[in-house]
This record gives sequence, structure tokens and C-alpha cells, in this order.
Amino acid sequence: MLTTILVTAAIVAVATLVVVLVVANLTSGEKKIEHKIERRYASDDPQFPRSMSLLLGPPVEDGNRFEVLVNGDEIFPSMLAGIRSARKTITFETFIYWSGEIGEEFAQALSDKARAGVAVHVLLDWVGSSKMDKRYLRMLRDAGAEVIQYHKPHWTGLGRMNDRTHRKLLVIDGQVGFTGGVGIAEEWTGRAQDEKHWRDTHFRVEGPVAGHMQAVFMDNWIKATGNVLHGPEYFPAIAPAGEGIAHMFSSSPSGGSDDMQLMYLMAITAATHTIHLASAYFVPDKLTINAIVEATRRGVKVQIVTPGKHIDTHTVREASRAGWGDLLKAGVEIYEYQPTMFHCKLLIVDEYLVSVGSTNFDNRSFKLNDEANLNIYDRDFAKLQTSILADDIAKSRRVTLDDWNRRPLVEKIVERAVALLDPQL
Repeated sequence: MLTTILVTAAIVAVATLVVVLVVANLTSGEKKIEHKIERRYASDDPQFPRSMSLLLGPPVEDGNRFEVLVNGDEIFPSMLAGIRSARKTITFETFIYWSGEIGEEFAQALSDKARAGVAVHVLLDWVGSSKMDKRYLRMLRDAGAEVIQYHKPHWTGLGRMNDRTHRKLLVIDGQVGFTGGVGIAEEWTGRAQDEKHWRDTHFRVEGPVAGHMQAVFMDNWIKATGNVLHGPEYFPAIAPAGEGIAHMFSSSPSGGSDDMQLMYLMAITAATHTIHLASAYFVPDKLTINAIVEATRRGVKVQIVTPGKHIDTHTVREASRAGWGDLLKAGVEIYEYQPTMFHCKLLIVDEYLVSVGSTNFDNRSFKLNDEANLNIYDRDFAKLQTSILADDIAKSRRVTLDDWNRRPLVEKIVERAVALLDPQL
């Protein structure tokens, strides 16, 4: 039995190494963040949001209003209402768009607005939309919508094949935006009531930061089409809609590839009291693990929620669990969500900073994908997100250091072998 396990593990390890070497040749060899971020200030220091905004992109803006949308029953009606309310422009970028009733409804709503004279621009990742009924593409294009599949395979662009747009953006008339973790598929419908319906959160945004979201969409639109969309129908003057302070920023292998990891490292380093992290795919590298461990040594309480047995990519869960030892030894609380696939992407620091968007806590999001996050600096909003996450924790199983140490031998071997894929996960 042991011989069979060892042989199997050796085969997995060799195959994994081959994949890593092949894919590594399609990625950038530029220098990445290698050294820890020095702690110069706490999260309640005005220098914290100032440094975050200037290092990551556009400066923070006030005058914003945010609405949290929990699960498909709240998310999709709000997004579809936004589409149907559009008068001039709709810009929509997403990774997952699959066939199904909700996919049909989105295609129909976008087509109806295009047919009514609204300028509709849809940017779909080629890989993420591979399960999309091609009839939807014809429906949209026949209605006058402009639809582009991002980084579709071509012999002249093989080096870009590993660069996927994982961003999730919907902007209506340049004034109302949506972002979060949701893709367009049946899995996201409902209220996470069973294992066939996933748990996720999305956010509706009004105010000047919606202009930031539009600018992030334009980044990939220009890369994909060479066309610049501008003017008041895309970038109108936006009146204040609330009192929230925020900024939207992005990352991409073609520019600012380290921005997402930089944001997480700076936020973790500035934390004084609490860090709450929700991640569908939690595969931190050594640098990030060390930053979290150092935070616990300062007395910061760290809680992490990630999927349990219900996960769409078991390889990621195995690679994730392989690296939990140092975190658990440091006192980090790790919870595995039990009812269904947990797809949320959320960081809360000291009940002040809330970062939401498309980014997972893994190397693929930090280095390889095109991602976009919204940073919100608002204590009331942060407390609301902490409360929602507490409900998720109540439906999760805590993994203790003893649990982790007592994993079956075969699990430990497979996890170690799969962990070789960390640079691509």
C-alpha cells in the first residue's frame, strides 16, 4: 500500500513539475516583491490610506455610497435592474459566463438595451466563457452590442495565454458600478441554500469612484480592441451619492502585476487589532504567510474563511492545506465553509478597511491574472461586513493545529506534491 502511494505521489510530482516548467516559460521574468513590508504606521494613521492610494493607483475619493448584495437572490436582480435602467452606456467585463437561465437573462437584457440605442460593450475572458452558448454571442452582436473575448488563442499571442482577465465589472452610464466575486452562471443563483448554489457577495457602488471602475474597464478594453471609449457618456461628472471614501485599482501582468499582493501586504502590515479574510482560493506564498504570522505576534486576531469539501478545484484546496502549518502554529483561526462552495473575496482590517473585488488570495491573482479591487475606508461599512462574515464562520468548521497534524498520510503526500503548482495557482 505504501509503495503504491509513494509511486503515485512521485508520478504526480514529476507531472506537476513539467507543467510548472512549461507554464513558467509563458510568464514574465520580471522581479517581484521579495522582501517584507516594513511597518511604518498603523491602519488608523492618515498615512495608511494616503500610501495605499498613491502606491496602487488613483487617489481615494469621498462622496460614495455602497450597497452589499449577498448571494444570487440579491445580486442578479440588482445587476439586471442596473442594465435595464441604462440610458447611454453599459460596460461589462467578467471571467465566468456560462450557459443557463441566468446567462440567457443577461444576454437578453444586454441585447434589449443595445437594440434600444444604448452603447453596450462586453468583455469576456476566452477561457472563462468557454461554456457559454455561442447563441448568446450572436444574440448580442445582432442587437448591436460589441462583444470581445479576451486573449482568444492566436499563434502571435501564445505568451499571453496564461494571462486571463478575472475582473468582474459592470458600469451603467459611467455612474453606477458593480463588482465582487460573482460570475454569470447557475451556480451563483439562489441563496447558497445547497451545494449546487454557491455563497458569494457582490457590491453596488454609486458616486465618483464609479469613474474609477469605468477607467479599469477601459484598461482591458483598449488592450483587447485598440479603441478608446471616452466622453461624457462614459465619464460623466458624478455628483456625491453618500459619504463613503474609496478607490478602485487594478493589476495585470502587463503592468502593475504586484499591486494586489502589495495591497494585501500593506494592509496586513498596518493591522493593529483584527484581520478578517475570505478567499475562495487561499494559497499564500511564504512572504505573505510571514506577514500574517508577524501580525499575530503583534496581537492581531486573524480569522480566515475558505471553502471546505465543496470546492470546484480540489487541487487548490490541497495546495492550500499544505501551507497551513505556520499559520495555525501562530494562532491564526482557519475556517472551512461547510454548506456549499464559498466563493467570497474579502479583506477587512481593523474594522476600517474593506477590500472587495475579483482577487483571490493566491499567486494566480497576485501575479498572473488581470484583477480589480475596490478599497473602502468606512467603519460602519466594515462592521457590516464583519457581521456578515461572522454568519459565514458560524456555518464553518474550524481547523485546529491538531486536526492539521493528524491528516492521513496520503493527504499529506498529495498536498506536498500539488504544492509544487503554487506559482500557477
